[in-house]
Amino acid sequence: MLVDALGRPLRFVVTPGQTGDITQAPALLQGQSGDTVLADKAYDSNALRETIADMGAEAVIPSNRSRKIIIQHDETIYKHRNRIERCFNQMKHFRWFATRYDRRAIHFEGFVCLLAAIIWLR
Repeated sequence: MLVDALGRPLRFVVTPGQTGDITQAPALLQGQSGDTVLADKAYDSNALRETIADMGAEAVIPSNRSRKIIIQHDETIYKHRNRIERCFNQMKHFRWFATRYDRRAIHFEGFVCLLAAIIWLR
């Protein structure tokens, strides 16, 4: 999921449970603009950092433990990454989202769109 600086959802992609989220990050960032992109250690890859640099933005991503050369990040800016967690927590207040009752992805995506609209109106 991609959120703005206020923690409001902008884009999302539903992936299978065994797929890593980093595979969808370039698609979520396509056509977006901004000064910084915040992500957690799971998104630490040279390819994603290059995509963010091509956008003209700064990547604020902590280095993964397996990286041999540590890339520094701004810890003050990184503290704002909790906004994505807040967005997910707002969505998890709805039982249908938290337990994912829908068996078909298209129904789940429709419900996520409805929740995103509710969050934007708050």
